Amino acid sequence: MNDDTYKIISTCGEGLYKEKGSKFIAETFVVTSEDEAKAAVASVKKKYFDARHHCYAYMIGPDKKTFRSSDDGEPSGTAGKPILNQILSKDVTNLCIVVTRYFGGIKLGTSGLINAYKTAAREALDNSTIVEKTINEIYSLEFEYPLMNEVMRILKDEELEQLNPRFELDCYLEFSTRKNDAPRIEEKFRNLFGVKISHVKTI
Repeated sequence: MNDDTYKIISTCGEGLYKEKGSKFIAETFVVTSEDEAKAAVASVKKKYFDARHHCYAYMIGPDKKTFRSSDDGEPSGTAGKPILNQILSKDVTNLCIVVTRYFGGIKLGTSGLINAYKTAAREALDNSTIVEKTINEIYSLEFEYPLMNEVMRILKDEELEQLNPRFELDCYLEFSTRKNDAPRIEEKFRNLFGVKISHVKTI
C-alpha cells in the first residue's frame, strides 16, 4: 500500500434513515479546512432550521490529523462518533458529514441512536463518489540558461509537469512529483551543479 495516497469524495451524497417516526437526513460535503466544515454545518442548520439536532463529524488533510465530531445535544457518543467511524471505515478525508434529526416523539435508546446515525452517514457516503489522490511535493528550480537542456531532460525523463515557469535573466520553474518519488528526483537535481532546488509545499 502506498503511503502517498489518500481518498476524498469528488461528488457529494445524501442518506436517509427512518425509525419510529424519527427521520435522519445525512449529507456529505467536501471540506479542506475547519472553517469550511463549520460553514457546511451552518448551511445545513439554516436549511433544516426546524430540526432538533444537527450532528456531524469531519476529517481533514491527507494525514487525517484534523478531525472532530459533535453529538449536538444527543446523548454522548450516540451521534458524532458513529458518523466519524463511518468516515474512518471508508478511509476518506477532506470530508464533513452532517446528519439532521427530526424527532418523531419516541426515544430510540442508545443503540437505536447509534444505528440510526451510523446508517444515515453510511448511506450518504455510499451515494458519494470516492476517488484516490496522491500526496504531491512541489519544488522550485533556479538555474542559468546553459543548464536548460539538462534540467529539461530530467523533467522529460521523469514526466514532471512544469509549473509557473519564468525565463528572464535567470530561469525559474516549479514542478510537482509524488511524495514517494520526491527524494530520488530531488537528488537528481542536487547533483546538477549550478541548479538550486527548494521545497515549496506539500499538496
